[in-house]
Amino acid sequence: MRLQVVLLHLTFIFSYSAASAQQPERTGFFDIPDSTVPARVWGLGAGTAAVYTGSMLVLREYWYKGYPRAPFHFYNDAGEWLQMDKAGHVFTAYFFAKNSRELWRWTGLPRKQQIWIGGLSGFAYQSVIEVLDGSSRNWGFSWADMAANTAGSAAMIGQELLWNEQRIQFKFSWSPVKYPDPVLQRRANDIYGVNVLERILKDYNGQTYWASVNLSRFFPDSGLPKWLNISFGYGADGLYDAYENVWDVAEGHQADYSHIRRVRQFYLSADIDLTRIPTRRKGIKVLLQALNMIKIPAPALELTSAGRFRAHALQF
Repeated sequence: MRLQVVLLHLTFIFSYSAASAQQPERTGFFDIPDSTVPARVWGLGAGTAAVYTGSMLVLREYWYKGYPRAPFHFYNDAGEWLQMDKAGHVFTAYFFAKNSRELWRWTGLPRKQQIWIGGLSGFAYQSVIEVLDGSSRNWGFSWADMAANTAGSAAMIGQELLWNEQRIQFKFSWSPVKYPDPVLQRRANDIYGVNVLERILKDYNGQTYWASVNLSRFFPDSGLPKWLNISFGYGADGLYDAYENVWDVAEGHQADYSHIRRVRQFYLSADIDLTRIPTRRKGIKVLLQALNMIKIPAPALELTSAGRFRAHALQF
């Protein structure tokens, strides 16, 4: 159910983004009329509050209701899943912050207010979920998650304040994983879901998180295409439980797959910054902004923590 709540929030972001695409900053010459600014601020504020509150109520009712409650407590999960879940927190906080900033651009507020309000909204949204986790017996408030949330929002805010643009963008990719062993297939179904959407958002063995760097913005005299990026990716393989590949299958019985090595994967690949593709159509700009969260398939080099090095003709 958390996935549906996140998708609800993303739908709201993109519905407003269609109206806010490439709205001018309040620089004096292109100012939005002062009479329009308060209406847009109140409208966006009310819409954000409504969706935010509704999504939290849905999350509390349908996700946490089926699990026992407990006094607020902390849980140290920093070492779980080879930190793939933490990479997901960084990416999600960055994505919310970046697109929320675009929404507040539409209101006509001064630039720094847009940056801080939009940027902190991504942090705040995920932080409330951490508070709810802290009151559930099955989870707990995680300082490691909070650190990842902070890093994602800070990456957006810092770049806007420093460069007035996102020269380094966080992206995501996923490839389907085949589990030939029936036991591993059942385990993947249990922890990662059975349909494609669940697997995309939950299967750590198929996910890769990327930091995509726009070369022309760092080297303006290089003559490189404005859309050309170089991406550094992080993924993992062989993950069937949080710390080791041993899990309960029945009362008093365990599945022991500790012989499967859990490895980190590091990638170097080319990428495209879709937001640098020139177009005058607002709808196309919004579409490119949305699609830019996804890493474009391209040749890549891979190095694993097991010391394996290989080249991929096409990595996604």
